Amino acid sequence: MKYTIAILAIGLTSNGVSFAQARPATPATPAAPTMEKKTEMAQATVLTGKVTSVDAKAGKLTVKTKDKEVNLTTDSKSTKAALEKLKVGDTAKVFEKGGKVIAASPVKAESMTKAAK
Repeated sequence: MKYTIAILAIGLTSNGVSFAQARPATPATPAAPTMEKKTEMAQATVLTGKVTSVDAKAGKLTVKTKDKEVNLTTDSKSTKAALEKLKVGDTAKVFEKGGKVIAASPVKAESMTKAAK
């Protein structure tokens, strides 16, 4: 009789463990920080306008859009290298966030005429 009870107890314990293993594990949620990065990138502003002032070494850029003139800065070496490609009078597309240049590039005249059509 003790032997039967011991077998039943082991069988019940084994079944309890198997039920616990059968349930899918709840995934951890480290995706939240990734979502924050995407949100931050979504808040970047794209400006297109004439370059009125550029100092690549200092990381300063001023762009005149249709309705305002925007002064921007950068500390990034790669962005400063992008500013070196710009000249006063160029039309440029600038991605900025909080007054900081994220990326900048000159807009070719032929792409502007296509956009105007």
